[in-house]
Amino acid sequence: MKRFKNILLVCKFDAKQRMAVERAVSLATQNEAHLTVLTVVKELPADTRMAIIAMSPQELIELVINDRREKVDALAADIGQQGVDVSSQVVTGPPFLEIIRQVLRDKHDLVILAAEGKGGLKERLFGSTSMHLMRKCPCPVWVVKPAKRAKYKRILAAVDTTSDFPDSARDSLNPLIMQLASSLARMDGSELHLVQVWSVFAEDYLEARAQLGKSAIQNLRKDTKQQYTSKLDSMLAGIDLKGIVTHRHLLRNDDAPRTIVKLARNNKIDLLVMGTVCRAGLVGFFIGNTAEKVLNAVNCSVLTVKPEGFVTPVTLKDS
Repeated sequence: MKRFKNILLVCKFDAKQRMAVERAVSLATQNEAHLTVLTVVKELPADTRMAIIAMSPQELIELVINDRREKVDALAADIGQQGVDVSSQVVTGPPFLEIIRQVLRDKHDLVILAAEGKGGLKERLFGSTSMHLMRKCPCPVWVVKPAKRAKYKRILAAVDTTSDFPDSARDSLNPLIMQLASSLARMDGSELHLVQVWSVFAEDYLEARAQLGKSAIQNLRKDTKQQYTSKLDSMLAGIDLKGIVTHRHLLRNDDAPRTIVKLARNNKIDLLVMGTVCRAGLVGFFIGNTAEKVLNAVNCSVLTVKPEGFVTPVTLKDS
């Protein structure tokens, strides 16, 4: 993969980050990219009381910053010994804001970090920092789930060739998703799964109110599926899939998020590559109903990308 040249690796040093570090180092090595190792120190709450310890809030913050700086410098030195062009940064503030501001300052083209949660049935895999980044960060965000093996066996690319959002966004997202997913599949020797969830608009209404017979409904489904097949063929014509074991999943279902999550689980997907089309003006800057629900339920590593022209709501003015 030759796309990423200025990678930002976010480290907390209290999470299972080995896989995220290995991914960042591998990618930086293959791309001859610069790698910045960043750690963010949260600010002390305004009502913090130091009555029980013999130091001021500022002294405590400085102690934490110095400890983090030692750790991040040591990690950067270890990475540098592997031949990677690397630097380190320590910043203070709300984590997702400071990460995005670092992206804006140094124009990073990829953020990599370890997943905050454990995943599974009882706990979400992605915490608030990951979700904020996947909503608002202007560059791709790769959240890495801890795993026993270094390489991915199965990668799933979720595309959407419908017209639910502007053509310019769709046209830029789908090829980018496929380019990234296919490049990673080739790099890891992975199977590549492609999913498009589709449905017939107002099918229940047509069957109940328009009094269409089963034959007419079946023909409508067949025609609709053929339209999606043609769109996929057209989109994939510009993607090099030679040598990659590829599986297409053209699935009819009204519930796209649940269908994608179920497919990922049943096929033991290691990495999901998907687009996030943000809806400005909504509280929390949501990334669209489908993506939001998938990210809340999926249990694998995720690489999210934004459409061309996306503008983050975060600025450097108040940093």
